[in-house]
Amino acid sequence: MMSARLRIAVVTAATVFTMAVTASLGFWQLDRARQKLDLQDQINQRANLPAWQTGDLLQASDPMAGLHRPAQLRGEWVADASVFLDNRQMATRNGFILVTPLRLTGSQRAVLVQRGWVPRDFTDRSRVPTIDTPSGEVQVEGRLAPPPGKLYQLGEAGTGAIRQNIDLNAFAQETGLDLLVVSVQQAGDSPEGLLREWPRAAVGVDKHHGYAFQWFGLCALAGLLYVWFQFISPRRKRISHGTDAR
Repeated sequence: MMSARLRIAVVTAATVFTMAVTASLGFWQLDRARQKLDLQDQINQRANLPAWQTGDLLQASDPMAGLHRPAQLRGEWVADASVFLDNRQMATRNGFILVTPLRLTGSQRAVLVQRGWVPRDFTDRSRVPTIDTPSGEVQVEGRLAPPPGKLYQLGEAGTGAIRQNIDLNAFAQETGLDLLVVSVQQAGDSPEGLLREWPRAAVGVDKHHGYAFQWFGLCALAGLLYVWFQFISPRRKRISHGTDAR
């Protein structure tokens, strides 16, 4: 059998190791939260920069560098390539996000514009709403954003007016459009009745603080259990048996 001294040494080493690992993970989560706060500051700063015009976007070596900046773009809608993204929420309601490519003025390049949210017809799930899409050159104002987020789906991305997701490369091949790697979330009033209450860009700082609290809690628990079982509990047993040194 393991001697009492060896048992105490093993338990102590295991406790120290556990506390060191959990504490380091807690501090790592706090560092991740700090990085996310710095990123949130960058997003807020970009939102207050002058809007990118059509030429700025076309000339950018990396269009993703303009994410979260305001944008004022001119071009023509590619109406027959419009897609209604299904199961999208806005203002706690479920419906479609209408996405239409905009071919930029003076170029053959195009950018996906998330034009807004519209409710779906739950009596006929195959029906899409009729949304007016102006012809000719238009000006679109909004915010540069990543391509529309993807939801979980079974199998490959579908085709047709109603889709769960858009795969940018596949959609470019399907439509023959030279698509930029960013999209635009259109802002302002919508004469077509589209809702444009886009959620504020967030980086998820709170979850890192929550994880850090959990790791530090486990660290403290390991220390408390060690003190209880190695010192307090044995002393209580000695007192109950009348063998305490006092």
